[in-house]
This record gives sequence, C-alpha cells and structure tokens, in this order.
Amino acid sequence: MSIKGKAYIAGVFEHPTRKADTQSLAQLHAESAMGALADAGLTKDDVDGYFCAGDAPGLGGLSMADYMGLKLRHIDTTETGGSSYVVHVGHAAEAIAAGKCDVALITLAGRPRAEGMATGTAPRNYGAAAPDVAFEYPYGPTVVNQYAMAAMRHMHEFGTTSEQLAEVAVATRKWATLNPRALMRDPLTIDEVLSSRLISWPLRLLDCCLVTDAGGAVVVTSAERARDCRRKPVYVLGTGEASTHVMVSQMPDFARWDAARLAGERAFEMAGVTHADVDVAQFYDAFTIVPIMGLEALGFCQPGEGGPFVAGQRTAPGGDFPMNTNGGGLSYTHSGMYGMFTLVEAVRQLRGESGSRQVADARIALCHGLGGMFSAAATLIAGTEVP
Repeated sequence: MSIKGKAYIAGVFEHPTRKADTQSLAQLHAESAMGALADAGLTKDDVDGYFCAGDAPGLGGLSMADYMGLKLRHIDTTETGGSSYVVHVGHAAEAIAAGKCDVALITLAGRPRAEGMATGTAPRNYGAAAPDVAFEYPYGPTVVNQYAMAAMRHMHEFGTTSEQLAEVAVATRKWATLNPRALMRDPLTIDEVLSSRLISWPLRLLDCCLVTDAGGAVVVTSAERARDCRRKPVYVLGTGEASTHVMVSQMPDFARWDAARLAGERAFEMAGVTHADVDVAQFYDAFTIVPIMGLEALGFCQPGEGGPFVAGQRTAPGGDFPMNTNGGGLSYTHSGMYGMFTLVEAVRQLRGESGSRQVADARIALCHGLGGMFSAAATLIAGTEVP
C-alpha cells in the first residue's frame, strides 16, 4: 500500500535536557509528547494512535498510554533499535491510510547519562532468553567493537581511511556549533579526531556518539486533521524498512549495509523522487562509519565511495550535501536510540525553522535510521509538497 501524500507530520519536539537528574523516564516521554502536540496545535485527547519503542517503563506503550491518559484505537510497539522511530512514522502513515487512527503520537525517552551507562562500550545483552546471547555474548562483544569490525573491513576492501572517517565527525561538529541545543559545540579538527583516545581500532573517541539523556516526539495526522494544525504540515512521501540479522556473525557482508539498501530502494520508489531531489539528509551517526556506509547503501554513491564522498567537508555547512544539520549523534545528542532526532531536524528544515543552520529552499528531506549492528534500517522521505 502506498502512503505517499496520505499522512502528514504535524508536530515535533525535542526535550531540552541532556542530563535528566530530576526527570523520570515516564516524565521525559510525557513532556516530549506534550511538546509535540502543542507544536501541532493538538491535545492528548486528539490522539487515537500511539507508537512507542525502546526505554519505557512497565508495559512499554501500554504503561505510557495509561500514564498520559490516552484513549487509543491503535497501538504499535515495533522495536528495531535506533531506527524504530523512522519505522513508526511509516507504520503510523499506513495506519492512518487504513483508517485505524487519525492522530498518531510517537515518543522517545532515554536516561543513559543520568544512569551512568556507557553507550557503545557495554556488552550487548538482551537477557538470558535472547537466542543470540549463548552464541556471542560469552566472547564479550561490545557495540563499539562490532562497528569497528565493519570499519576495518571497509578500510581493507575499499581503502577507506581514518581521515575520511574524521571528516564526518568534523562536519557534524560544524553543524553543532550552529545549534544552541547541541551538547558539543567547540570547534573540532581532523587532527583532533585522529589524536583522540583509541576505543576499538580503528574507531577513536571522537568517532563515537555521545552519551546523553534525551526525549523527543512526533505527531503524524490524516489530511483532514492536518487542516486544523498550527503549522504547515510536512508530507510523508515514502518509507522503507528492512532487517537482515541480529548477531554480528550473521551480517551478510561487513562492508555493505544490506538492510539500508532495501529500505532506501523502497522509500525512493514510493516517494517518486531521485537522489538529486534531496535537499537535506539526516543519517543516523552512532559511529563515523555508519553514515559512510549509509550513503553507499542508499545509492548516493557507489560501494566503497563513501569515504571520498564525504571528503573535503562536503557534508558540512557550505558543502553541497547538507547532512546531519543538527550536529548528529556525534555532537548534538544520543540517548542510545537516535532515529527520533533525524525526524525532528528534517521537519524543522522543511518548515524553515532551523535558524543559522537552515538549508536554503529545503523542499525534500531524507531521514535514515539504524538498528542493531547494521541489523535493521529505515528510510523516510518527506517533503513540503507531493511531487
């Protein structure tokens, strides 16, 4: 079922906290929800569809719906890691097109910084019942060294360099200096990235995302309800999702992100736009290798050409491919599941609300989410009008 032009992103919100010492997880969800609804000019009583994944208290989506006093016709707790929220926009659009709900609320909250967690360095352990734990967990893999293996393979096969990885970190930091809500705003150089502490070869400290607390929310509505909203809504043009594995040992090809390729193909086909039509891109950047492989998988360049593609600060302010214009997970915020913030920034760019980091005449935006160890992917293409 094509959802092109059948649903609209009517409201977005990012919670201002980066360290939630005084807010509970439920508060972050609820405060973000109220912010997005206010942005849309709606109230909680308008919500009849709710989407929730990741960190949520109790019974997840059910508990949060009860906490916020929502009366629902539709609920979705699809979990694909950090890409969940990009997936949720697609699912919300499908539910709206099918008549299952009219106003869909999507929320995120995380408190890894307040809880003293080291996102990316702790062993991955979903609990004893997860089927992959017995096969890989005894060997002590961490999130960062699994991504490091992909980076090593990419370097070996294509000649990608540490300097090219550093280009990503420096470009996103340049965008972050323009974003007053970014955690890291000091100028950064390639030499500083290369001289930062080694975490897992070839990834260094500044190749890795931040650890912050965060909250965010998105409101997706039907065409009829969009007419009542405060702001000009953003059209959902195309979406795609895919998954290929969970265990790193089962990744089909360490140098190629198959799930992203599948998700991107579906999103572009549904949207009916080309790569040249994309004015601004928001790529999940848990580690610097991720957007490089994402650019290749989505067809912005050929396999192995991601490193040269980002060279020369092409994705930085003033470059011809504006990417991660909020500062990304590398410099803006990252609570362990970053996909929500690709959506928030894309909508703000399309509405012309990004201040000094605004991309001129942005009409088509791409959001791309990551889940697991290149396990899942989700792509969303949104626009100010339907092509």
